[in-house]
Amino acid sequence: MTWGIIATWEMALEGINRASRMLENGLSAADSIEEAIKAVEDNPLYISVGYGGLPNEKCEVELDAAFMDGNTLSIGAICGIKDFKNPISIARSLSDDRFNVFLVGKGAEEYAQEKGFERKDMLTEESRKAWEKRITEMKDKNLSPYDGHDTVGMVCIDKKENLVAGTSTSGLFMKKRGRVGDSPIPGSGFYADSKIGGAVATGLGEDIMKGCMSYEVVRLMEEGLHPQQAAERVVHEFSEKLEKRRGKAGAISIVCMNKDGEWGVGTNVEFTFVVATDKEGPKVYIANKDGSTTVYQHYKAQLDDI
Repeated sequence: MTWGIIATWEMALEGINRASRMLENGLSAADSIEEAIKAVEDNPLYISVGYGGLPNEKCEVELDAAFMDGNTLSIGAICGIKDFKNPISIARSLSDDRFNVFLVGKGAEEYAQEKGFERKDMLTEESRKAWEKRITEMKDKNLSPYDGHDTVGMVCIDKKENLVAGTSTSGLFMKKRGRVGDSPIPGSGFYADSKIGGAVATGLGEDIMKGCMSYEVVRLMEEGLHPQQAAERVVHEFSEKLEKRRGKAGAISIVCMNKDGEWGVGTNVEFTFVVATDKEGPKVYIANKDGSTTVYQHYKAQLDDI
């Protein structure tokens, strides 16, 4: 049986490299995707996820994450959690429960404390300085406060045909305290079904969560569409709908993979993503909108020396 993993953004490359070794050695999709996302969360250079994530308007790092098991359709999600390391692990833990699988704010933090997850101040000096700089720019240059909404999202299938999806983000830079985007919303920011495939989204959450885009991609794959056709159709059609109804569509990108390890990407902006399968080592691609379709090409070779 094949294995594969696909992720949003170039920042996922190191984690995908780690996960690909795990998958090749027969480890589970759930363990592999968790480790891959943790690699992004732990690196303060990736300022839209985890440690060193960009703060909200109060200079607080509020994190969202979600995990979905495609075998059981179990979901775990957290929103607005502060001062806890690796939110993806907390979300995965919640997916084991029958009730109370989606927790927010203080409730999510109390759960993480009870389960023994590591506490950590997720605000770095660099992210604090970025916040201070933006405050100054807003006053002096009348710039918009909002920026930085690059969610890491992944879909993964292992040799035993288990398929999972996961997401993690610090959300919109300078967001209102308590703001939540699409990333932890089932069907919108992510969806996984081991009998079909999975999809995850990234971009402007306020626009993405106006539709159940990840679920729609999976539904189209169930109808027989190749993942590439499904992803680009959903992104193109929903972007057009937003433009007609609202005059503008924010950045929207989706990556997906079906139960056979075939993958696809759809986007309405320039966008990087990472793929690894049993047939190709981890590679970064760059994608762009081309009319109603999405085109992509190799951007960087695999991490052969890491």
